[in-house]
Order: sequence, then C-alpha cells, then structure tokens
Amino acid sequence: MASRCWRWWHWSAWPRIRPPPARSTPSSRQQFSTQEQTPQICVVGSGPAGFYTAQHLLKHHTQARVDIYEKQLVPFGLVRFGVAPDHPEVKTARSDRCAFHGNVVVGRDVTVPELREAYHAVVLSYGAEDHRAMEIPGEELPGVFSARAFVGWYNGLPENQELAPDLSCDTAVILGQGNVALDVARILLTPPEHLEKTDITEASLGLLRQSRVKTVWIVGRRGPLQVAFTIKELREMIQLPGTQPILDPADFLGLQDRIKEMPRPRKRLAELLLQTATEKPGGEDAARQAVAARAWGLRFFRSPQQVLPSADGRRAAGIRLAVTRLEGVGETARAVPTGDTEDLPCGLVLSSIGYKSRPIDPSVPFDPKLGVIPNMEGRVVDVPGLYCSGWVKRGPTGVIGTTMTDSFFTSQTLLQDLKAGLLPSGPRPGYAAIKALLSSRGIQPISFSDWEKLDAEEVSRGQGTGKPREKLLDPLEMLRLLGR
Repeated sequence: MASRCWRWWHWSAWPRIRPPPARSTPSSRQQFSTQEQTPQICVVGSGPAGFYTAQHLLKHHTQARVDIYEKQLVPFGLVRFGVAPDHPEVKTARSDRCAFHGNVVVGRDVTVPELREAYHAVVLSYGAEDHRAMEIPGEELPGVFSARAFVGWYNGLPENQELAPDLSCDTAVILGQGNVALDVARILLTPPEHLEKTDITEASLGLLRQSRVKTVWIVGRRGPLQVAFTIKELREMIQLPGTQPILDPADFLGLQDRIKEMPRPRKRLAELLLQTATEKPGGEDAARQAVAARAWGLRFFRSPQQVLPSADGRRAAGIRLAVTRLEGVGETARAVPTGDTEDLPCGLVLSSIGYKSRPIDPSVPFDPKLGVIPNMEGRVVDVPGLYCSGWVKRGPTGVIGTTMTDSFFTSQTLLQDLKAGLLPSGPRPGYAAIKALLSSRGIQPISFSDWEKLDAEEVSRGQGTGKPREKLLDPLEMLRLLGR
C-alpha cells in the first residue's frame, strides 16, 4: 500500500483562513484530466508549507500524485520541531495519492535536476533552516545560543540534542520580540510540572527542573508599537503562572493617540501592552503576581552591541546594548543609535532576530541577502517547472496560517501552468526513478508506514509518564527500531 500523507488543520487560526479563489476550478479539472492523466509532482520539505502545497494540489487535481521528500526521518517540520510543546493544536487527515519519503537530503542524496527529470513539477518548501547571526563581538561565547537551536533542543530536533544549555544563572536575555522569543521565554519560566504532560523531551525537562532562571528580558531595537509577536502569545505570557510582567510606563508616553488610529489587530495588541504597563492588575492577575517568584520584561529601544565575557573570559556574563531612538512612525519606523549604551548582566543570551533559508542546490537560484529563492508568484525565476512555497519563497514571516495561504497560491500557480500546457507533457517516472537512484547510492528512505511505527513507539514510551509521546531523538535508534 502506498505511503499516505497528512494535511494540517490548526484549530486556533486556520479555519478562519480560506484558500485563494480558484478561478474556473470545475473546467480546469476537466482539462487536467484530458491533458495529463497522472501529473507527477514532487514537494521538498514536509513542514506546513510542503503539506499545505500538497493538500491543495490533491484537492484541485483528482489525478495528481504527490511525493514529499524530507531530510529528517520523521515528517511535519515546524509543527513537530518548532511549535512550542504547550501548543498542540494540530490535527490530521490522509490521502492515498500522496507519499512521504524521509531520510532523503535533496541536494546531497539526490539533486534538484534529477527530481526535475523524474517529475512534471517540483516545489521547494524546505523552510528556513538557519538563524541570522548577530555579528557582534562575544557571540561565540558559551552561554550564547540561537533561539532556533534552543527551540530545536526542547522540541527534540536530533541535530540540537547536544546543546545542553547552562540554566544555572538567574537572568536570561532574549534578543528579538517575535513569537519565537515569547515561546522561548515562556518555556524558560513555565513551572516544570505544567510541561510534564506535553511532548517536550525528557532531557530538556530534566534541565528545566533544575533551572535557576528567575528573570527573562525580551529585548527589541524598536518600540512597543513595532513588536512582532501576536496578541495570543502576549496574553499567554501575562497569564503565565508564577510570573509577573515588567514593563516601563515611560516607554508608552504619548502613544495613546497613535494607538487609536492603528489597524484593529495592531491596536488590540498595543492596548494590551499599554494596559499591562500602566494599570495595576486586579482579581486573579493581582493574586497571581503577588506571589510570583519569576518575572519577564520587555526592553524597548535597545540593540545588541557586544556579549560581555565573565572575568575569566570563559562564558557570557552580560550584554552591552546600544540605546536607540526611532526615525519615522508606525511599523516602518527605523531604529538608530543615540550613542548611549547600557550593560545588562545575564548568564544566558538567546538570539531570536530571525531565521533564514539556505541554498539547496547549485542549480537553484538563491538570493543570499534576502535568504529566499527568487520567484514570481511561486515560479522560480528562469527555471520552468520549478516552484517554491513557504518561508523559502517569501522569507520567515507570518504564522502557520500565513504559510497555508501562501502555499495554496503556489499550488494554484502550478495548476494554472499545468492547464496552460507550460509543464512537460507525456508520462514521467516519478518516485520509481528516484527510488532506483537512492538505492544505488545506499540511501534508505523512510516511508509513512515506517513513520507510523516510530509514532506508535513514541506514544507507547510517553504513556508511562502521562505524556502524549516521548520523542525519539537518535536517528540511529530510529533506524534500528525499523530493522535497518
């Protein structure tokens, strides 16, 4: 039986987002079936962008077959390794016309030109696998990590399991004010007993139980009207058990009138920030904060200048911040240094200033400055039959719902090209050709049925401690469990 793939639904946001209107869908389906009985389509990357692209293709072309290639042994990308373990709002469904092939590194085990020879169309949806460096002195010191690696560590990404952050300090600083920064702050400050029933790895939970971190500062170059996190994540931080927020009312002086004129989502976010900074908490919030042993705060108008070493120079002991001011107004305002600096003592520095994609294959155009594949509406520039979706298409912005809509647009573009006869005609071998290539190179792909065996093992291991699963972390152990 063919491997089956899953499509994603995110209950908190996705049902409210509709796919882009498919122009003349019924007639296009009829032309598809006459022009090409079985289009063979390949998607590279099994995170939300890849699965949403596949979902839309399968829904709008009833004969299409989609193969999804993934470098990890397990599927689901960001949903498994990037979404915080206390955010499990994901559900799945299946299609028999879609196959998963894990443990295949495109660009190494098989090239993009080889995929293009085997398929009518190839969609690159491999996300943003790297982080943006701060490029400041001291960034290499022990105690400094990218938020991406830290998130991978507590979520069980195999490549990050040796991270072992030292949480013996009392203050941590997170540089960046997006949702990832708030996720990391929340995990650092959440009482460990609240994480015990999530799928956080046991190794991470063990270190978090011993953590001495009491204060987390979340630092941004600009002001409260330019933060990148959303109101949902902010509310969760404000209501976090055993913690109290620290916001300086002076950062909000003169902003009330500007807030009134903002678009509704940004206005609601700014109003909640203003309320938290200037009003005394009441009711349950007051009672919770009165006994809070931990705190988190937002520091605005600060830009990292240098990680300060300890006296012996062996690890991070603080960070020097350049004080900034804004030029311009609104979300386009730019932070410029004032010439002043301040030093903030801390033993843990987490950089959350952005993710970036990597080039996947010499044959694929790549813009290193923007960290994206140059494209027009998802069509890779100057490479017919090659497409992209998700972060590698537009950059690491938006939430998973944004990626869903973006992926639907790329799929729609591909189907329009298929309808217009712009893709190769005649049969293509699809996975049969790639399977032979991989076999000749000693690569053993992981099928979806293989993943189901690993999934069952993870669930079984979690049952003893009341967790939804205990993630397998070692690729070699996974292969042994599959008899490889």
